[in-house]
Amino acid sequence: MSNLTSFVEIFGKNPIIRVLDFLITYQAFDYPLTEIAKNSGVSYSTLQTFWSKLERNKIVVKTRRVGKSDLYKLNVNNPAVKQLIKLDWNLFKGIEEEILVN
Repeated sequence: MSNLTSFVEIFGKNPIIRVLDFLITYQAFDYPLTEIAKNSGVSYSTLQTFWSKLERNKIVVKTRRVGKSDLYKLNVNNPAVKQLIKLDWNLFKGIEEEILVN
């Protein structure tokens, strides 16, 4: 079995999916953009190409500023984000059940 999460395995390795997967997995924490890029396996310049869309659509929210860095996290109050989290959990449960059955 690969080390990809079920979310990435199903929806593909495109940068937005990888970033969303990282933010869903670690939704309790906030991160600077450099850490989000590094931990999701996306280059910083690629992250910058779509980050403003995530902010504009309230998928992510700025939580605070530390030094010169803004920190962000997944906006768990957004109804669409709630559905993504639910979907991620259901995908995980489905794969886990499949492993237990086989």
